[in-house]
Amino acid sequence: MTKQIEIKVPDLGDFSDIPVIEILVTVGDRVEAEQSLLTLESDKAMMEVPAPVAGVIRELRVAVADKVSEGQVVVLIEAEEVAESVQTEAHAPPQAAVAQAPAATESQQASAPQRAPGGPAARPLSAGSRQSPPVSMDASATLPANIPYASPAIRRFARELGVDLLQITGSNRGGRIGRDDVVAFVKSIMTGAVRADSGGLGFDLPPPPKVNFSRFGEIELQPIRKIQKVSGAYLHRNWVSIPHVTQNDLADITEMEAYRKARSEEKGIKLTPLVFLIKASVAALKAFPAFNASLDATRENLVLKKYFHVGIAVDTPDGLVVPVLRDCDQKDIFQLAGELSELSQKARDGKLKPVEMQGGCFSISSLGGIGGTSFTPIINATEVAILGVSRSSLQPQWDGKAFQPRMMLPLCLSYDHRVIDGANGARFTRFLASCLEDFRKMDL
Repeated sequence: MTKQIEIKVPDLGDFSDIPVIEILVTVGDRVEAEQSLLTLESDKAMMEVPAPVAGVIRELRVAVADKVSEGQVVVLIEAEEVAESVQTEAHAPPQAAVAQAPAATESQQASAPQRAPGGPAARPLSAGSRQSPPVSMDASATLPANIPYASPAIRRFARELGVDLLQITGSNRGGRIGRDDVVAFVKSIMTGAVRADSGGLGFDLPPPPKVNFSRFGEIELQPIRKIQKVSGAYLHRNWVSIPHVTQNDLADITEMEAYRKARSEEKGIKLTPLVFLIKASVAALKAFPAFNASLDATRENLVLKKYFHVGIAVDTPDGLVVPVLRDCDQKDIFQLAGELSELSQKARDGKLKPVEMQGGCFSISSLGGIGGTSFTPIINATEVAILGVSRSSLQPQWDGKAFQPRMMLPLCLSYDHRVIDGANGARFTRFLASCLEDFRKMDL
């Protein structure tokens, strides 16, 4: 059974001749119950007129800039299988979702949700929307003068694009933000004309405080090095855009250290623990292919890599750089040692080529030569994991009969939780540790 239902302007209290500022549907559109059809705006408030039932829009009797009053028919909906109760309700004035404009006074805001004489109670905007607007952590954002002046439809549009409306200045009457303003803001971010607070990721964060430190004592300004400026922006992006989890473990490298020192003396080539970590990482990447992957641009597919290029973080006088050792599965520990030494020296001399820092599948950041017991390394996008290594130390380990001194190496694996769950993060770290503990099983 189908029936055409007239959608009328609800009770507007003391207002009349309210302009229509947005038509949210067109003839032929299928709408759901409670979906907004059009937006009205008075001097004090904005109101959405929702559909009381699901159906198809058959006629629009108003246009943008038309003025309407209570009881005026604005839309005809053809509803299917209309229940008796719904038909009865359809003849009553539909409820209006009310959002106070920035110019509204505190007393007007307090009175807005109350029932108008003889009419239905107005619904707060968030109750009629399918998604609530982002919640600001900044208390000042709740002040009337700081609330973005935009219709619910524009708020939804901005949410879909991850845009903070507080960063946009409206170009419409009274400073109201329109769709064109949001689109123009997004274009300015993409072209670099405007830098969005929080990197355009949709976070509603207050700006950092501005402090005159010289008020408290003597200061000196030291310019940030160029490499820090460049890498800092990428590190910040990676930290806020990738959900990091860090799994910590210990590897018993007592036997591995004895073997490393003996082989170094035998061959006359300096073998560092790092080359064993590279080989162990390759073995773990083969056993857990999701760690040797990247999310594609749609974030809906994993790009599984069949090659094994490992990036090594190198501390240089100018800052941190990450040269990449390629095809680590095809090289023995002595070949890796030579290549690692060469790339590290080029990094310290500032002679690395861009191509020598590209194509990594997995990164290792070793702070063992400096100290520390653990840390949380930041994932190097587009990779999905990074291994942090701290200083090894002699620790007592129980062998079933007595405590024995063993050389223990702290491992800190940060991984992208969108791709890797906690169980596999723990399995990967334990597998990697077992490769170092039983190093003869690796392809050295």
